[in-house]
Amino acid sequence: MKKIIILVVLIAFKMPNVWYIVFQFKNRIMCRTFNYIFVLGILIFSCSRQELPNIVIISADDMGWSDLGCYGSEISTPHIDRLAEKGIRFTQFHNTSKCFPSRACLLTGVYAQQNGYHNSFNQPLQNAVTLGEVLREAGYLTLWSGKHHGLENPIYRGFDHYYGLKDGACNYFNPGEQRPGEGLAARKGTTGNKRVRSWCIDSVMYEPYTPEEKDFYTTDYFTNNALDWLEKYKGDDRPLFLYLAYTAPHDPLMAWPEDIKRYEGMYDDGYDAIRQRRYTRQLEMGLIDETYRLSEATYPVWDSFSEEVRSEEIRKMEVYAAMIDRLDQNIGRVVDKLVETGRVEEILIMFVSDNGASAEMVHIDDDYGEIGSMTRWSSLGGNWANVSNTPFRYYKNYSYEGGINTPLIACWPGKINPGSFSRFPGHFIDIMATLVDISGADYPSHFNEEEITPMQGESLVPAFLGNPVMRKNPLFWEWRDGQAVREGDWKLVKNGLENQWDLYHIADDPTETNNLAFKFPEKVEEMELLFHHWKSKNPTD
Repeated sequence: MKKIIILVVLIAFKMPNVWYIVFQFKNRIMCRTFNYIFVLGILIFSCSRQELPNIVIISADDMGWSDLGCYGSEISTPHIDRLAEKGIRFTQFHNTSKCFPSRACLLTGVYAQQNGYHNSFNQPLQNAVTLGEVLREAGYLTLWSGKHHGLENPIYRGFDHYYGLKDGACNYFNPGEQRPGEGLAARKGTTGNKRVRSWCIDSVMYEPYTPEEKDFYTTDYFTNNALDWLEKYKGDDRPLFLYLAYTAPHDPLMAWPEDIKRYEGMYDDGYDAIRQRRYTRQLEMGLIDETYRLSEATYPVWDSFSEEVRSEEIRKMEVYAAMIDRLDQNIGRVVDKLVETGRVEEILIMFVSDNGASAEMVHIDDDYGEIGSMTRWSSLGGNWANVSNTPFRYYKNYSYEGGINTPLIACWPGKINPGSFSRFPGHFIDIMATLVDISGADYPSHFNEEEITPMQGESLVPAFLGNPVMRKNPLFWEWRDGQAVREGDWKLVKNGLENQWDLYHIADDPTETNNLAFKFPEKVEEMELLFHHWKSKNPTD
């Protein structure tokens, strides 16, 4: 593209008589004037193309709010922390509390209730366009490596390349069929039933996908493919959109021994000690203030466990930490490659998690081996998940903040004030509006002869730039028994369809420790009507 522009400019300046002949101008002055206007237009177009930022979105899976160093953790995440130091950290950004609805919201800019992913991922996205489709129309190179947790192959939904897991979870060392020496955990899913995992490499789907590489580990190989693409397209003038959707640290808890070794002994003091230390660090770094009261713990007293149970709990957290450590190492590899290929001069990098840490437990009777190994499927459990979500209540699948509040880090050099924080109440639906805003892409009303639901989110660019901004529209959540609505500083939430609503004033009580429902029944009624009005406009099956 650059060579073509230079050639056109040279022709325009050096051969004015060509324009005279082509356009039959009788006056040489008119010809030269036309030349200069034409060249100016070319230069303006060229500059506008160069200003389109490269965009990288990185998603973790089942990672708690406090599991990053820059959000208070003891886990080593220097590469992610560096993005935070150079960018902005959000304290009130939200997902849907569940993997596949969150990913559907992130990709489409509409609620999962509007794109057909509110209770199942086994159907095509409905009345929605993806980030890939929108950004590719705007001239972007679109790449996706990692977890999908959806029905359609992303290669048919706007992405030039896709490599990764179409399902929700898999064995990290071997996502396919059992290999010699492996237990059944190597090929079983979260229900404990035998299940073949679907894996896509561009347009080819593998069922099963049994990698031949001896060093295979999903986090590493999601990165490897992204690096290969960056190398392949390093001379491509198109702006880049890369979506990296890691499965870490979703169960099964599996990590490389050298990563686990770095965390040996770190969790011997138990849940409460780690949670208190994280909370203290969050306060000291200015991530939170005194309004973030530490919510009541849900775990038992550490000393009440037998030595055997404590050892198993310690090992689970060591492996979980190692998985996040490896995730950070791979993000460092990606950033280094972006630098090497010249993609960091104008770039926006965003990091999120698809829901809070998980209390779900998977039990497989016939697996074996040590926690962390290929033959053993282990889950983190609710006690450590409570720690991971410090200072919030509850976990994945809940509409309380412990289930829906995600770290959001946005790094955009030259645009975002380094080391800043934002209290803006955002949601995954805002990502589409944000990328449309910064790219100038057109969000269609119709696509492939299908009517498209209008964007539901709001651009985060004003918040990125540190401008005072209030959210214009309410936010809504519904997943399983969890329901919530937030309007301004008020949040109405419950878990269990027959339970009573809780009401919180989030500005004063962001950790939901003081239920005001009985004090303000009229506010409960007002917000409940708001929730049911939203629900009535969306599918309920």
